[in-house]
Amino acid sequence: MRSVFTIAKAVFFDSIRRRVLLAVLVFAGIMVALIPSLPDYGIGVERAVFGEIALAVTFVASLVVTLALSVTRVPAEVERRTVYAVLARPVARWQYLVGTWLGTFSMIGVLVAGFTAVDIAVGAAVYGTPLWLLAVGAAGIWLEMGVVAAFGIAASTVVSPVTAIVAEAAFLFIGHSRATLLGEEGALALKAFYPSLDAFNIVAPVTHGSGVPPVYLASMVVVFVGFVGVLLTVGAMLFGGRDV
Repeated sequence: MRSVFTIAKAVFFDSIRRRVLLAVLVFAGIMVALIPSLPDYGIGVERAVFGEIALAVTFVASLVVTLALSVTRVPAEVERRTVYAVLARPVARWQYLVGTWLGTFSMIGVLVAGFTAVDIAVGAAVYGTPLWLLAVGAAGIWLEMGVVAAFGIAASTVVSPVTAIVAEAAFLFIGHSRATLLGEEGALALKAFYPSLDAFNIVAPVTHGSGVPPVYLASMVVVFVGFVGVLLTVGAMLFGGRDV
């Protein structure tokens, strides 16, 4: 596993140097700072609306970074031929992909943590109470972005970055549209065969309720591990059959 962590470390620090992270951070910071200026919807509701919008901004900003990082790393290294130097060592292609995903996932985690810290700080300054439950909602966003990153990295082994982004967007839409595409009855009947990304959407309970129970959080981790494991396995198979 040393090779995996070495690759992940290189991907992580390379991602920090990309300007897209700074741009998204500045944009999201401005947006979160402006949220408290929204109209007051009533006692109690105002904080819930703040939380919803703050998590929505975190989701969008994290998604932009995930799309930018996940679909460009492998094609760029193949084009620059730097991948040859990595694979020439005792590094398997699956280790290269897993390391790339782990570095990307870690970078997204830092980004989400930064947004969440700003959200909680702004909430504490405006409403007098730190909105700690936003961290739980942000954890759900981080896990979902990890799944999206795994899909993007797997797709980028065989298609161009633009095509991979389109595929990621379709994957995200389909993953949140089980009931819409199948109907309530169909979604119920095919539940076991149509894994959904809605498992990570816990915005409502963390902003309008008291959060989610530990059992549900554990189920999120199980879904996350299942998604990422399958996607990276498929990606390794695709990458293994490609001439580089």
